[in-house]
Amino acid sequence: MTGTSTDARAVVEPTDDETEFVFFSGKGGVGKSTVSCATASWLANNGYETLLVTTDPAPNLSDIFGQDIGHEVTDIDDVENLSAIEIDPDAAAEEYRQETIEPMRQLLDDEQIETIEEQLNSPCVEEIAAFDNFVDFMDSPEYDVVVFDTAPTGHTIRLMELPSDWNAELEKGGSTCIGPAASMEDKKDDYERAIDTLQDDDRTSFAFVGKPEDSSIDEIERSADDLAGLGIESQLLVVNGYLPESVCDDPFFESKRADEQAVLDRVEETFDEQAIATYPLQPGEITGLDLLSDVGGVLYDGDETSVDIERAGDTTNEDRTVDFDSLTDPDAVAEQLRPVDGTRYLFFTGKGGVGKSTIASTTATALAEAGYETLVVTTDPAAHLEDIFEEPVGHDPTSVGQANLDAARIDQEEALEEYRTQVLDHVTEMYEDKDDSKIDVDAAIENVKEELESPCAEEMAALEKFVSYFEEDGYDIVVFDTAPTGHTLRLLELPSDWKGFMDLGSLTKGAAPEKEGKYDTVIETMQNPEKSSFAFVMYPEYTPMMEAYRAAEDLREQVGIETSLVVANYLLPEEYGDNAFFENRRAQQEQYLSEISDRFDAPMMLAPLRQDEPVGLDALRAFGEEVTGLSEIGQKEHEEVTVS
Repeated sequence: MTGTSTDARAVVEPTDDETEFVFFSGKGGVGKSTVSCATASWLANNGYETLLVTTDPAPNLSDIFGQDIGHEVTDIDDVENLSAIEIDPDAAAEEYRQETIEPMRQLLDDEQIETIEEQLNSPCVEEIAAFDNFVDFMDSPEYDVVVFDTAPTGHTIRLMELPSDWNAELEKGGSTCIGPAASMEDKKDDYERAIDTLQDDDRTSFAFVGKPEDSSIDEIERSADDLAGLGIESQLLVVNGYLPESVCDDPFFESKRADEQAVLDRVEETFDEQAIATYPLQPGEITGLDLLSDVGGVLYDGDETSVDIERAGDTTNEDRTVDFDSLTDPDAVAEQLRPVDGTRYLFFTGKGGVGKSTIASTTATALAEAGYETLVVTTDPAAHLEDIFEEPVGHDPTSVGQANLDAARIDQEEALEEYRTQVLDHVTEMYEDKDDSKIDVDAAIENVKEELESPCAEEMAALEKFVSYFEEDGYDIVVFDTAPTGHTLRLLELPSDWKGFMDLGSLTKGAAPEKEGKYDTVIETMQNPEKSSFAFVMYPEYTPMMEAYRAAEDLREQVGIETSLVVANYLLPEEYGDNAFFENRRAQQEQYLSEISDRFDAPMMLAPLRQDEPVGLDALRAFGEEVTGLSEIGQKEHEEVTVS
């Protein structure tokens, strides 16, 4: 590789007296948090006062360091100079509301305060509040370095766009969807400073983390281009989790390693102007200070990469007692996938990078093969359904070459344009029907247009498009490939949040058109196990399992939705990898499979690691027969299913 650890060190190490900022992003599940934690620990151990901030709605810093962190800045045990915080969007939103309202209580009457409180009940306040926390940490002179462990790439790009978007919103003056602009003039200066800092290569470094997989590197290329469009250049690429040569001693893993090495060659050619660093797959999970120190040493000190095969303990086949047949029931799995009466909605979610899109696409293909009219939709900003199906996937449902199977991708820009048109048409029609000379129609429409330029409108537009798929006619099944867990929870809370907000008469002053009871119907559909199934995809490791479990509990408590299905992905095949390294990893997987079975009261789908990722319809069909339990169903009788 042309990049060296010295290059990587130069990217993250401070060079002057001002606080410097290092951002880590990448496709979910690639080890981004691990690399962020290792980097922050390495900086602290080298004498730099360091703050580690995660903006990911589903954080796992506490799991990696083995201590509670949460929404307050917390000193990391046994690491001098290192503190960390996990930004909680709910807590940040409440803090933002109080900070905005309190200074006005002595100046405004109760009715005016109530109006502002209604504005601040907007769901988009969560977005700006979390971002305010982010901006606050960009003004932290007490630290030498602030390391940001960001949300998966699509949401990180959104975060980077926010300073300019909100600054433009505040420049309009008047009332915004995040409160009165006059009360936030100090924020305008903060946002301008944030923009300048993000674009300053001497103070801000941006690093991507990826796996040695084409899909991971494809996303990094796209995201690097998007960042460049915002005036932000990426400077470091960390490729994490490549197979060590010493453990690949059979054709299966030799072939997988060869594929990985081809990806590393591609990285070297494509990112030749950036620092590049790599870290090998270990036989167990990377948690605790010793392993974080090992990662930091390899990435930034040029230490020899090594794999401690014995670290996970000595295991043999006799030690492993998990009965895989007892963990899964194909009939129970199939029961959660098939429609009962009318259209069924399947949601696949989980930590990024766990194969969610592949499992959703595989399931959709299997259902279409079984004769069900099926639509698969991705709500993930960093989606790659096109790569999986090897067919174009646009904003509107189109066939991907398989009978009964259509696919669609929610395009944020198109969704926003559709929403703007819908709202403006509704407003124009609404005022045309009123015979009231006191109403300045042109001014009212201009007011709505201004509100539709707010960043809040993007979230509402995405929600409207999501809800529209519950109104699609002609499908037996709609499969949702959702964004990573934290953002999926946000999406599923939105119908309730926006319903309450609209009931207050806010958001373009009631201009948004809503069919009678539309949001109530969507919420009830998602809560009905006869209509909707929610599946959490994970690999059998601690962090993906715990993130899925916590998210499942949040879904049940906050939205009233029960988990219908769990998918354990990337299970190591028994017939390959006959050495201590893979035995250790199998033992670890089986330990977590048992724990997943205990934690989730739901059928389990088991999906093995394959020689090649299932790409294209033939591979998806073969994989679907293996994992979904649908192959025994055969072609359904169309007249038995009534599509709503």
